[in-house]
Amino acid sequence: MKAGLFGIGLSTYWPQFKGLKERLEGYQQQIAGRLGAEITLVNAGLIDSIEGAWAAADLFRKEDVSVIFLYVSTYALSATVLPVVQKAGSPPVIILNLQPIKAIDYDWFNKLGDRGVMTGEWLANCQACAVPEIANVFNRAGIKFHQVTGTLDDEEAWEEIMDWIAATRVAVQMQHNRLGVLGHYYNGMLDIYSDLTLQCATFGGFVQHLEMCELDELRKEVSASEIAAKRLEIAEAFYVLDECPEAELDRAAHTAVAMDKLVARHQLGSICYYYEGMPDNAYEDIISSVITGNSMLTSRNVPVAGEYEVKNIQAMKIMDLFGAGGSFTEFYGLDFNEEIILMGHDGPGHLSIAEGKPILKPLGVYHGKPGKGLSVEMKVKYGPVTLMSVVENPGKGLKLLVAEAESVPGPILQIGNTNGRYKFPMPIKTFVNNWCAEGPAHHCAIGTGHIAGKLQKLGSLLNIDVIRVS
Repeated sequence: MKAGLFGIGLSTYWPQFKGLKERLEGYQQQIAGRLGAEITLVNAGLIDSIEGAWAAADLFRKEDVSVIFLYVSTYALSATVLPVVQKAGSPPVIILNLQPIKAIDYDWFNKLGDRGVMTGEWLANCQACAVPEIANVFNRAGIKFHQVTGTLDDEEAWEEIMDWIAATRVAVQMQHNRLGVLGHYYNGMLDIYSDLTLQCATFGGFVQHLEMCELDELRKEVSASEIAAKRLEIAEAFYVLDECPEAELDRAAHTAVAMDKLVARHQLGSICYYYEGMPDNAYEDIISSVITGNSMLTSRNVPVAGEYEVKNIQAMKIMDLFGAGGSFTEFYGLDFNEEIILMGHDGPGHLSIAEGKPILKPLGVYHGKPGKGLSVEMKVKYGPVTLMSVVENPGKGLKLLVAEAESVPGPILQIGNTNGRYKFPMPIKTFVNNWCAEGPAHHCAIGTGHIAGKLQKLGSLLNIDVIRVS
């Protein structure tokens, strides 16, 4: 990801106020230093003329920047701002309204005596002066912008700036993500049926349709040594119960190696799958042994969702790109005694956000699905968590539904699934009613940390609504 940075000023000031331009450029260099430590930065310098604006726009377009940071260093004409953004292709704009100090020392200032020197000092601290003009022009030109206000050393403002960088990075990564879809929808689960074209139009990326027969062929090519090596990985990643049959561990390792090969062949960044197959069919054998390997893929930043849940794998990928994990989940039950919601799901879990070591358990039956085999039981780490759902909003495209909660200790349903206990900042009756009123599918992604603010910024960059249930 590349980001553009330019400052603005008024060329008329430079001969009038000695040292002002150099001082403002120094402030801009402070900003460039912090931004450049996080991203590849294209710094167009201080723009004070229309010719400079055109040159900056050409530079940003040539470098294909994903976002532009506009530092309002002093008062400047909006005519030197608008062309930069327009000619660069109108990427998202973050206006940095950052004063060098919290406040001018009025007594010191008013004792300077020389009104010219005083005016120069004011101009070095009047960043807010031009912001309304720029906002007015951007609004009238149909250019979307966002604003951060504070001081150069304001850590709260810088935290907001870093959130914008994180959101932009995720938006760019989603544009380049290859989503693999394997199998078909769970029959009759109408809420998860999705418009793949709408997903691509909103997030970008590429949808790779995968074939069970290809996975079957890859599985046939797996060697005994590869299975043995994967068995060692499984032993490292899970607490493997003694009751897990050796044959099931071999079967899970066998399929895991084949899934790894499928991911590598198609350069996949995420996968959703579902299949049934006829009893004792090779495809049923594959699909009933994928949970272990798919959990390991998920923990290696290739999230995998069951039940062919396209919308939710997008949510899981976004959460993973933010570094929050993103595990497949749904409502399991309401505990009105303790005011918590039990949430979890069968199938793959995000091992990286587990509380303790995930447990590998044998199941004699997969509820609602064919076959039997190994399953993952884990809790999500205790502490702050965020829920997210990608929702198809009839006639309005997609929206993000978000809520923050706490993962809390306590008993879970020990049925070999991912599980968790979550406390929300409202009665659970209110939360469930408000969440469901937005029309999400019954699945959602859950990740660690409170990142609703970052998700709201991502929605702004993608021009989609973000609804926060709080």
